[in-house]
Amino acid sequence: MVRSPFRSLAHWRRLLRGRVPGQVVVQFTTRCNASCAQCGMRVTHAGQRFTMNVQQVRRLIDAMAERGVASLSFTGGEPLLYASEIADLAGYAARAGISYIRTGTNGFMFQHHEQPGFSDRMARLADELAASPLNAFWISLDSADPAVHEANRGLSGMVEGVRKALPLFHERGLYPAANLGINRLAGGPGLVPGPDDPFDAEAFRRAFTRVFERFYSFVEELGFTTVNACYPMSLESDADSELAVYGAASREGLIRFRPEEKAAMFRALYDVIPRFRHRLRIFTPRSALLALMRQQVGLDRGLFPCRGGIDFFFVDAQGMNTYPCGYRGSESLGKFWDLDLDALDAHRVCEQCDWECFRDPSILLKPLLDFRRNPFTAVSKLPRHKGFRKAWREDLRYYAACDWFDARTAPDYGGLASFALRSGRFSPFFF
Repeated sequence: MVRSPFRSLAHWRRLLRGRVPGQVVVQFTTRCNASCAQCGMRVTHAGQRFTMNVQQVRRLIDAMAERGVASLSFTGGEPLLYASEIADLAGYAARAGISYIRTGTNGFMFQHHEQPGFSDRMARLADELAASPLNAFWISLDSADPAVHEANRGLSGMVEGVRKALPLFHERGLYPAANLGINRLAGGPGLVPGPDDPFDAEAFRRAFTRVFERFYSFVEELGFTTVNACYPMSLESDADSELAVYGAASREGLIRFRPEEKAAMFRALYDVIPRFRHRLRIFTPRSALLALMRQQVGLDRGLFPCRGGIDFFFVDAQGMNTYPCGYRGSESLGKFWDLDLDALDAHRVCEQCDWECFRDPSILLKPLLDFRRNPFTAVSKLPRHKGFRKAWREDLRYYAACDWFDARTAPDYGGLASFALRSGRFSPFFF
């Protein structure tokens, strides 16, 4: 079971030194068998593919453990093309002392649910993953419309297979999360304007309100107990495309959003979450949404810098080189086992992207870092409105009620009940 990060003395000691619990995203492979339009690693994309050497990954894990890294995520490509290797490496990482170990899938294995032996195949997969120390496991879903999702991914029948497989995972004490990569078709066709259409902030907010309502209702009906949202990994220019080292970033219109569109979209997500978080464990922190939407309209610049390249890192499959994140591909830090974390610039301010994997924890941990530096001025450094402070405190209470989103625990609906519509709608004075 995942313990609260605030119960770890090592994490508190790290905070007292002005650092936060470390996180490394390891791109185990660039191989993939899906055809997602928004991803440069899709199966139809030409180019050489790379997969890490297991022994080298173990060396990487040893270096992570020596440097106090708390969280390890295996991504791809499609990491579960190598399910046995990932399960073995998760066990190695747990034995090395890494507390939080995650991976996910595009869901290719859930196809062909109508064929004989599907349940047995799913039971074997669930057994293998449940026997590993993974404490987060996500399944990607692009849309509340199964036809839209399956057409984009090229994975026909996958959604119904997920519906049939989830009870087998739950029986084994593993509760996968639905992972939405936010896009213009997430609620189905026709709801959201295209990337080049005229922008109406209120109409756009209403459209994405319906998107998130449909998506949360959809994954709940499928049988998920936990859900996350990946903020659009859109790139603004061809130059950005050349810089990004992580191939899941794209200029594809499906996930390309202007800043004002992102602000309205984040506002919609902020408003919808309270309607569902007593029924689903929703990983997205509302305080981070508040901070990010203000940034989109030019407010609070520099107030919530990302910890990428300070405490959070991305390691690519091609050369096993370390980067501050998947976006800053021009800033190779070399091999992680050669990295001196104390020599890095801990005061660099980067807000080049709003990818949730690093930005959400950076925002959540910022008040604790401020308090450590000066408890008398920490509050004054937060945005000068009550919304953020209230949302941040409530996020921490909610995360505790969700058992810190441990995929090994069933949801405590009694504990979640107190969050039903507890937070009000978006406050108009926010902007």
